[in-house]
Amino acid sequence: MSKESHCNIPTEPDYTAVKMIEITPQKPLKDYLQAMKLAESEVLEYYDDPMLIAWYDRDRDFESPQHASECHVDTAIPGYIDYALYHGATLRLNIENGRFIFFYISTDFD
Repeated sequence: MSKESHCNIPTEPDYTAVKMIEITPQKPLKDYLQAMKLAESEVLEYYDDPMLIAWYDRDRDFESPQHASECHVDTAIPGYIDYALYHGATLRLNIENGRFIFFYISTDFD
């Protein structure tokens, strides 16, 4: 009897429904707080009423929701990305080539 897994675990996230925005400031950002302020101003270009649902800070190797990646140790998709996509993320802001990543949804349902 084979012990192969028959689960279809994706190796790449499915960003089909997500608008991907790359941001590279002229000067590198000091820290997460600067990145957050930049993300908060940038997201307003796309949504009137945005809601942050997940983020990652590579400098500190810190994600939100916390510990989301603990369930994803053997997978190619980090937990914060899976969480964001599963919870309907429609906008990803990638700042400084993955140094800071923010996932948003719009709560403006007019």
